[in-house]
Amino acid sequence: MTSRSPATDADFDGVQEVIRQQIIDQTQCVVVKVGTRVLTTSDGKLDLERVDILAGQLARIADSGRHVIMVSSGAVGAGVAKLGLPTRPVGVAKLQAVAAIGQTDLIRAYEHSLIQRGYHVGQVLLTKNDLRRRSGYLHVRNALTGIHEFGSIAVVNENDSVAVAELKTTFGDNDRLAAHVAGLFNDALLILLTDVRGLYDGHPDDDNSQKIEMVRDLDGDVMSMAEDKDSAVSKGGMEGKLRASRLANSHGHPTIIGPGRQDDVLDQIFAGKSVGTLFIPPKRTLRGRRRWIGSAAVSVGKLHLDEGAVEAIRDKGRSLLAVGIVRVDGVFSHGDVVSLVSPDDEEIARGLCNYRSQEMSLIAGRSNIEIEAILGHRPYENVIHRNNLVINLLEK
Repeated sequence: MTSRSPATDADFDGVQEVIRQQIIDQTQCVVVKVGTRVLTTSDGKLDLERVDILAGQLARIADSGRHVIMVSSGAVGAGVAKLGLPTRPVGVAKLQAVAAIGQTDLIRAYEHSLIQRGYHVGQVLLTKNDLRRRSGYLHVRNALTGIHEFGSIAVVNENDSVAVAELKTTFGDNDRLAAHVAGLFNDALLILLTDVRGLYDGHPDDDNSQKIEMVRDLDGDVMSMAEDKDSAVSKGGMEGKLRASRLANSHGHPTIIGPGRQDDVLDQIFAGKSVGTLFIPPKRTLRGRRRWIGSAAVSVGKLHLDEGAVEAIRDKGRSLLAVGIVRVDGVFSHGDVVSLVSPDDEEIARGLCNYRSQEMSLIAGRSNIEIEAILGHRPYENVIHRNNLVINLLEK
């Protein structure tokens, strides 16, 4: 993590702006996420003035030729206000209905503001299931690309009207959804707009707390700085934003957590100014199919490994062989994503399995020579090839 001292403030700010400008110059796709607390007024209604201010800045970014995607919360809050409800409903069915009713006002507000700047809005509602399969992952990317090619701006939201926790189809919050959307593209910048000015080393309301300008290693020490606040209308919080930032960083995407209520926040960011907290991605990042495996794909089974297999995969970058597998859990087909679990029940990696679960149960712990005798054939040398395997760096 990068820190600053009073003696070097001027030099630090200069380096900051150089780094930020380099990031802006390289950015071809911009994913902006705005939270409920930014988009609603004190009485819970959709803040149309705030939507218009953000829309103007989105249009100016789009005018530069960049692919612009807005991931917008606010549907439930807009529905609560539209229906005159005193509080956010707690029942799943009512939440689904309120989200559907509020979503129309949310999209209408963006369309009204953006059409005046020459851009139509493309509404995209997603559930986690839309990204589970590689084909769905690519279809979503193609749809978002098509919206851009038609000179329009996509406004994305989780499909709260059909995505419920009981069905395990939710992303959990729109911060993580935004990170997944950014992960669909190369050369993307993720911007998470919230009701604080960035990440602080203490509580944001504490006068002794200092805003952190730049983070190079989003590790456990940085995560411990997060302190979620309860809210009647929002599922987000700083911890969720840090997790989303870490996910985006693993894809090679820089992330900025910034003040959504600052009227020129996006203009300042694209001017290279030191707004919010910038999270720099590590040199080692996920690309292409491995990016999907490591983040968007859902594991449908588990392969429990011995210590030798764990060391070979995690420390030596090897492929997984059947001989290192102790136990098989779940029902899966050839090509499905499975989790690789250590003896202490920690997921160390996940990957595309070359064998069906029934076959895996028969060959677990066996050498390659034995596999052909057991199955009558041996189509693959490896259970999971290292090119289809992703070490778990995120979900600790």
